[in-house]
Amino acid sequence: MKIELDPNSGFCFGVTNAIKMAEDILDNQDILYCLGDIVHNNVEVNRLKELGLISINHEEYATLHDTSVLIRAHGEPPLTYDIAEKQNIYLIDATCPVVLRLQDRIKRLDEQIFSDGGQVVIYGKHGHAEVVGLIGQTDGKAIVVMDENDLKRVDFSRPVHLFSQTTRKIKDYQEIALLIRKRMTNPENLTVHNSICPSVSGREPELKEFAKTHDIIIFVSGEKSSNGKMLSKVCKEANTNTFFVSKPEDIKVSWFTNMNSVGISGATSTPWWLMERVAETIKNLKL
Repeated sequence: MKIELDPNSGFCFGVTNAIKMAEDILDNQDILYCLGDIVHNNVEVNRLKELGLISINHEEYATLHDTSVLIRAHGEPPLTYDIAEKQNIYLIDATCPVVLRLQDRIKRLDEQIFSDGGQVVIYGKHGHAEVVGLIGQTDGKAIVVMDENDLKRVDFSRPVHLFSQTTRKIKDYQEIALLIRKRMTNPENLTVHNSICPSVSGREPELKEFAKTHDIIIFVSGEKSSNGKMLSKVCKEANTNTFFVSKPEDIKVSWFTNMNSVGISGATSTPWWLMERVAETIKNLKL
């Protein structure tokens, strides 16, 4: 059975950079705190935990003093930086450059539109770390929408500036923008900003083609990964024989009956070594 790893899979730049920063620091010290899981992949988080990376939540962070904390690629709201300044916390900032630019765009726009009654609307997952950081740039005023049910929170008589969480699917972003435009009192008062990460948007067409070239697709991702859920859905649409796994132990022999070609792909939060381990597991199956 032919097994191929998707060459476009693996960590995006932001995640790669954050993990390298953590590993470099842990080469010289025993522990390092990280605000939230450094990546939405439990297998990789556990690997780094063995090296000394300790994930903490915001409540735990607020009790720290005189220590170092890593900010992951998702970014953080201004409050996190305020706490660090007050409590002598040294921040190792690994916020993805794409997210940083988006935070700055939203912050500057929020200041500009305050006088004309405009609204910042963010298409994204409620409670997602990146989305929380983006809301923070507007002092909590931004409106988060994930589906049509959330649109009741938007005032369609006022100007709307729509942004997307950087890891959302372009097609879904376009659909939510269309729903908003149809409800606007004046459709010209809707401005849709391009804010989806190029490394994410560029993967969709490549992933579809990859999925079509194999009898079965094994998509490897952490269950918490929004990007993983989105990209696995893209795979499933292109190839119905797509199966989502988080670790090699999730593999089932029955999936591979009469299959001649297997494609292994993953999210931007999936380490390459984990996909290789999945490939090795499949190779050793007794079919």
